[in-house]
Amino acid sequence: MSKKLENALLVIWVVSLTATLGSLYFSEIRGYEPCALCWYQRILMYPIVIIATVAYIQKNARIAMTTAVFSTIGALTSLYHYGLQKLDFLQDTAPACGRVPCTGQYINWLGFITIPFLALTAFTIIAIISFYMLKVLKEEN
Repeated sequence: MSKKLENALLVIWVVSLTATLGSLYFSEIRGYEPCALCWYQRILMYPIVIIATVAYIQKNARIAMTTAVFSTIGALTSLYHYGLQKLDFLQDTAPACGRVPCTGQYINWLGFITIPFLALTAFTIIAIISFYMLKVLKEEN
């Protein structure tokens, strides 16, 4: 495996681990109860940590398609969730998410950085790196 692919796997692992630890910090230490959409985003992020860990140890870049799928679906979920928080026309029609409303904003740093925005950033980075890995794999074959 090339150094490019090895480094890309490392970036995916670092980003997914940071996002996972961040979500656990917000819920377990700060006490922020996740809404339903937050749980869906966690369901998509947490496996990426495990997949990337095993792939990095095995030097297996072929997991790029798996991380691309998980991160793309996660990014779309995060984008919708962020839209629910920030766009009035979506807030008015937001579905009920359970005990915690999906329109709630536990954090709002600089007027635009919310938890779904952080998740969207992580998923987007992972998706970009995954698609880059797919391109490199294709070129190497």
